[in-house]
Amino acid sequence: MNGWLLAAGITAFGVAAVHIVAGRGDVVRPLLSCGLADEPKRVMHAVWHMVTVDLVLSAAGLVYLALADGTSGADLVAWFVAAHFFAYAAAFLAVSLSADWPKPLLRLPQWILLLPVALLTVAGAA
Repeated sequence: MNGWLLAAGITAFGVAAVHIVAGRGDVVRPLLSCGLADEPKRVMHAVWHMVTVDLVLSAAGLVYLALADGTSGADLVAWFVAAHFFAYAAAFLAVSLSADWPKPLLRLPQWILLLPVALLTVAGAA
């Protein structure tokens, strides 16, 4: 068993839970009640659900990789999951830092949740 990947998977499940609970109130409800045109509103709502699925499947995949230690191709899958969590964190950092608002690192704090999953996954893949 790979303890680093297990820690990454458990952390990723926590990130998914925060995304579902906090995102529903902070993002989805305001999005659905705003005056945005119907098509972009529905696309953004679908994207939120797509990210939910991605977070849950990534978490499950990391737990599987941790328990199936030594499986052929496991390292490549772990590196892929790490890369996409780094990309998610980078996207939130880039958007947050490009906006003109106070305390930009805390305005979109999702990167604080995503980066540890990436780092734990790298530790497990290395």
